[in-house]
Amino acid sequence: MYNPIPFLASALLLFTLTVLAGEAFKHFDCGTTADSATKDFMKSLSHLESRSNMPGPAAAAGSAMRRNTAAKITVETYFHIITSSPKEGQIKPEMAQSQLDALNAAYSPFGITFDLHETSWTVNDAWAIGADADDEDMKRTLRSGSYGALNIYFQTDLVGNVLGKCTLPSTVGEAGADVYFSDGCNVQANTMPNGTVLGYNLGKTAVHETGHWLGLLHTFEGYSCDGDGDFISDTPFQRVSTDGCPTKPVKDTCVDLPGEDPIHNFMDYSTDACYEGFSEGQRVRIRDMWGMYRDGK
Repeated sequence: MYNPIPFLASALLLFTLTVLAGEAFKHFDCGTTADSATKDFMKSLSHLESRSNMPGPAAAAGSAMRRNTAAKITVETYFHIITSSPKEGQIKPEMAQSQLDALNAAYSPFGITFDLHETSWTVNDAWAIGADADDEDMKRTLRSGSYGALNIYFQTDLVGNVLGKCTLPSTVGEAGADVYFSDGCNVQANTMPNGTVLGYNLGKTAVHETGHWLGLLHTFEGYSCDGDGDFISDTPFQRVSTDGCPTKPVKDTCVDLPGEDPIHNFMDYSTDACYEGFSEGQRVRIRDMWGMYRDGK
């Protein structure tokens, strides 16, 4: 007679080893929302969306001109790898290189290149968590480049049970120093390629967070089937963020409106393997925001 016990024991052992080898996050949570945006940024969003929806040949010509812009954008980029003492050595240099490759693969269709100027390596238990004053201290110590330079802080123990968070662009204004030093993205370090966060270790969290840094909101912003959403007309309304990659049945949380939920869009909360790209409207928005807030700043 077949005895299933040895098989079940082996399966349980394999499952246990798999869990121990990786960190399980039930859901992609990001700490960036429209609530964290400045009034100036939200005003710019409304203006840009109104302009894109204007009727008439002049508006159409302007939109076509932006779509056909061939100018390359090169983003000066700095990676900061911050680990706690118990996790020292966990993040490898080749992971950082693969992360850069993932960023460039995602944005190169837009003519955007991330030029890595420096990768810093720090062991600091408080900074690896990055709570409140520790986050400010870390960024004031490590931040490099101008306001147009992308700084990503990869932290092994990122606070808040989120995979990442990032600042939206803003006019620097009178609070210049504070805006400058706080600018950048915090990313759970083990979401880098070959990291230990199961389902989210292909480097797409940094791609998602960089989308915020370039001026994009979540595709499900507002969690509603009406209102402004993400202020981009070609991303369908989406009432619920995505878990995993639900293709069967198709996910459509606003059934009375055109389009299904954009689960393959980098600005949803899908797993890394589910992501495919951005929309044309997002491409135009990124270029508009780059010119308004970061280019030459």
